[in-house]
Amino acid sequence: MSKLPRSTPEKQGIPSESIQGFLEDIAEKNLELHSFMMLRNGHVISEGWWDPYKPDLPHMLFSLSKSFTSTAVGFAVSEGRLSVEDTVLGFFREYTPKGGPSPHLSAMKVKHLLSMSTGHAQDTSDRMQDLAGKTDNWVRAFFQLPVEYEPGTHFVYNSGASYLLSAIVQKLTGQTLLAYLTPRLFQPLGMKSPTWECCPMGINCGGWGLSIRTEDIAGFGQLYLQDGIWKGTRVLPEGWVQEATRFHISNGEDPRSDWSRGYGYQFWRCRHNAYRGDGAFGQFCIVMPDQNAVIAITSGLDDMQSVLDSVWKHLLSAMGKAELPENPRACAQLQKSLHSLALFPPKGRTSSPQALDRTGKIYALEENEPGWERISFEFMPDQCILRLRAKGKGIAEIHCGTGDWMENPEHADWLPGKFMASSVWTEDSVCQITLRFIETPFYFTLCCSFDGKDIRISASRNASFGPKEIPAIHGSIAGV
Repeated sequence: MSKLPRSTPEKQGIPSESIQGFLEDIAEKNLELHSFMMLRNGHVISEGWWDPYKPDLPHMLFSLSKSFTSTAVGFAVSEGRLSVEDTVLGFFREYTPKGGPSPHLSAMKVKHLLSMSTGHAQDTSDRMQDLAGKTDNWVRAFFQLPVEYEPGTHFVYNSGASYLLSAIVQKLTGQTLLAYLTPRLFQPLGMKSPTWECCPMGINCGGWGLSIRTEDIAGFGQLYLQDGIWKGTRVLPEGWVQEATRFHISNGEDPRSDWSRGYGYQFWRCRHNAYRGDGAFGQFCIVMPDQNAVIAITSGLDDMQSVLDSVWKHLLSAMGKAELPENPRACAQLQKSLHSLALFPPKGRTSSPQALDRTGKIYALEENEPGWERISFEFMPDQCILRLRAKGKGIAEIHCGTGDWMENPEHADWLPGKFMASSVWTEDSVCQITLRFIETPFYFTLCCSFDGKDIRISASRNASFGPKEIPAIHGSIAGV
C-alpha cells in the first residue's frame, strides 16, 4: 500500500500469532474472504488476497458505498450548499405528491436520510424502482411512497434514502457523486479509477454501486480514524467525522449483534466503541479508535457477524499499547500464510470418456430463468471452451482451465466484469463449470449432466439476495 508505511505487527503492539489465529479461525469457519488488510498506528501491518483475487482489482462494495455518500454530504454541508436540517422535499418541489405531501413527508430532513430514520416502514429501494416503471424517475417514485412514522423516531435500513442523498448532491452541484468526490476525496487519497453505478437518469445509486480496491477501503478508514487529516492536510471538513460516526438512532437491543449498536450517518456503530461501513456479502471498513486501528475486508459470504466476531476475538483483544519484542519465526509464518491464501477450483477429474462425443454439440435450452438459449462445449486437454448464448444479449465465450483457474479478460457485456473459470468432471457424464467473478462477491457453479441427446444444467451461486439455486435447465441437441 503505497500511501502508508508498513511495519511488523509486533512493532505496533500486536502479536503475529493473533493475526495468524484470525486467518485460521476464518478458514475453520469456512468463511470466504477475498482480501484482508490491517492498519495500526498508521502502518500497514498485515495484508493478503485469496488467489485469484488481486491487490490491483477493484471490488464491488454494495452498501459500503453509503459511507462514501455520507462523506459527499459532509463536503456539501461544509461548502454551504445544504444543511442536515433542510427538508428533503424542499430540494424537489416539482415532485410534490398530488393532493399535497403528508405531514411525515413534509417533516423528513436530510439528517433523517443520513440516519435511516426517514419514517418509512420498510426499505424504499425496490419499491422506488418498481414504481418508477417506464419513466425511470426514481426520485419522483420515492416521494410517492407512504411515510408511516414520524421522521427521526423509527429506524429502517433504507437504501432508497441513500439514493436520495446522491440525488440531492447532484442537483446542488451539477455533478455525480463520483465526479464531486474525485477532487475532494478520491484523488487526495490516491484512489485509482473508482467506478459507481448509476440509475437510468444518470444519478449514482448512492446506497450501492461503488467499486474500489481494498487498499482504498483501508485508506478511507484511516482518513476517518485521523479525523479527516491525510498526510498533514485536512481533507474532510472539521467535525464531520465525529458527527457522521456517532450514535444517532437505536437500531436494536441484541447485545451480541453488531447490527444493534446504533446507527450514525451511513455508518454502523459496533461493539467495543468501534464503527464501520459495510456492504452485503462481507465488505467491511472497520475503524477502531480506541485501538488506533483500521481493518478492510472484502468477501463473498452470508454470515457477516462471524467475521466481526473473529475480528473482536483475535485482533482487537490482542492489541496492546506497547511495542512488543520482535518474533521473527511467528512473523515469517504469518507472511507465509498471507502469501499462500487461495480459493482453489473444485476438485475432480480432468477428462471423461464422454468428452470427445460432447465436443461441438450445440444444445438448445428450454425457457429458463437466466434467459439462456443455447450452450456448447469444446473439450481440450488443457481447457474447456463454453459458449453460451443469452436471449437478446449475444454469445459469451468462456475459457475454463482444466482443474485450474483460467482468466477471461474479454467477455460478453452481460457478464459482470473480469472472471476466472475452471472445469472438472465429477462423473463420466457430469461436467462442473465454476465461474468466479473476481471484481464482485459472486461465483457461479454449473453442473452439466449429459444423457444421450439431452442435457440438464443445475446452476447455483454462492451468495444472493434471493434463492441461491436456479431452477434446473433442460435442453437437447439442436435440430434433433
